[in-house]
Formats: sequence, C-alpha cells, structure tokens
Amino acid sequence: MAVPKKRKSKSRTAMRRSQHDKLAAPSVSFCPSCGEPKLPHRVCLACGQFKGESVLTVVEYD
Repeated sequence: MAVPKKRKSKSRTAMRRSQHDKLAAPSVSFCPSCGEPKLPHRVCLACGQFKGESVLTVVEYD
C-alpha cells in the first residue's frame, strides 16, 4: 500500500483545499421590465414581475 514519505505542511494542505472549498458568487440577471438586478428564476422585488406577469404587489414606504 502506498504511504507518503513526507508529511504535507498545513499551508500546502490549505492551498490545495482553497480551490475546492471556495464559494462562487451568485449569478445576477436583470429584470426586463424595470432593469433592476435580481437573482435568476425569481420574482423581481423591485417591480413584482416574473416572466412578464405581475405576481406581487410592491408597496413603497417613505
């Protein structure tokens, strides 16, 4: 059975793990009706539309 000759340092182990454990930034799309950035496949919180239909009533507070 294969056994490593030398111990891997903590920094070398951390460098190897850093590429696999990192988080990806969420992708952002823009609402076609109002142009605000939103997460894809979700209702736009600025105008309340999804796929061209109004599904939420947006109330603005002053």
